[in-house]
Order: sequence, then structure tokens, then C-alpha cells
Amino acid sequence: MPITLICLDADDTLWHNETFFRVTQEHFADMLSPYADRDAIDARLEAVESRNLSLYGYGAKGFTLSMIETAIDMSDGAVPASVVAEILAAGRAMLNHPVEPLSGVKAALEALAARGRLVLVTKGDLFHQESKLAASGLGPLFSGVEIVSDKTAETYARVFARYGTDPAASVMAGNSVRSDVLPAIEAGGFAALIPYGLVWAHEAAEPPRDHPRFRELAALSDLAAWIDSLD
Repeated sequence: MPITLICLDADDTLWHNETFFRVTQEHFADMLSPYADRDAIDARLEAVESRNLSLYGYGAKGFTLSMIETAIDMSDGAVPASVVAEILAAGRAMLNHPVEPLSGVKAALEALAARGRLVLVTKGDLFHQESKLAASGLGPLFSGVEIVSDKTAETYARVFARYGTDPAASVMAGNSVRSDVLPAIEAGGFAALIPYGLVWAHEAAEPPRDHPRFRELAALSDLAAWIDSLD
């Protein structure tokens, strides 16, 4: 069965994202250095983030709130208002950071659009994700945009059904094994992992390397050839 629906992740698949989180996290650790060392700060922030995902969801806004909570916890409430203001400024800087598409993305999307309908499937804050897509200039290449609270097998099943496509005629590509690969395969689709240099711990998982509907690719530009081989 030929592939007719091509679903794509956004952050760290089409444009840089995790890099900015890491830079902000380093700045945050510097702010809290009077209270703890870097490893302890990183561990506490990761725990707070994981606990808050069900409340705040994914993205820079939830990350900012988790940084503030971590600062209060690690300082036993002594963190000054000036540091809280600096954390808020760091969060705004993440939200306002220019969108930087990865090398070769536009040409790769144009090649994919000639093979099927492109649908963006991304987690995060609705307003921020929409604004990043608009700033990227890539929006016109997509037939649909799905901004979801989480990526599960049920999420992909709904997306496949919404676009009237059999799961066996659908592929999802992205940089996260946990979010872009495993649930898409569970929903009956094909999945391609396109690794990014940095991976958030929450997204880390072991790739299903022996699964017949999985392929790890070096770049998004390799996806069209894999789809052709499936056809």
C-alpha cells in the first residue's frame, strides 16, 4: 500500500529547539549556584518538569514555571524577586527566539509534498507552536496542523482517521523515539527516527531497530527515498 499521509514533528525535526532549552537551563543553574551545585539543580529541575507535565504540558511556558518552582524549592523560599524576574526574562527570551530551520528542511518538505499530504503533528503550547510555524515560512507546505497535548497511539489513530488514511498508508517522522516512533508504530503506521544532537531525557527511549515499519534516517532529506522504497 503506498504512503499517502506523511506526518512530521516540528521541534528539532524542522527547526532548532532543544538547544535553546539547554542554554536557558545553563543560565538557570548559574542563577541558583548560591544554593546548590549544577548536578543537583539539573536533577531537581528534571523531576519538577516531569511532575508538572500533566498540569502545564510541553513547551517554554511550562518550563519557565518549573524553573521558578525549582528555584523556590532549592532555596527554601529564599530566592530573591530579582532572580525570579531573571527566570521570567529567560522564559520570554525562549518564546521570542528566532525560528531557525534545520539545513535542507524546505527542499526535503517540497520533495515529500510531491508524494503525499503533509501534516504537522507537534506537542506544546498552541500559540507558540503556531507562531513558530508561521515564522519558519514552511506553513504553506502542510495540508494540516495538529498541535496536541501528548503523542500516544490514540493520538496518531485520531490523526490518521481525521485525514481519512489507513494507518498502513501513513508515516510519522521525528527526532523522539518516545513521541514520534513508538506510538505511531503502535497505531499501525510507519515511523522514521531522524536524530537530533540533543535529546531531552523525557523523550529518550530505545529505538525498535528490528521492527519492519521502523527506519532510522540520517536526515529529513532521506525520508522521501524510504517512502519510495515502501511504495
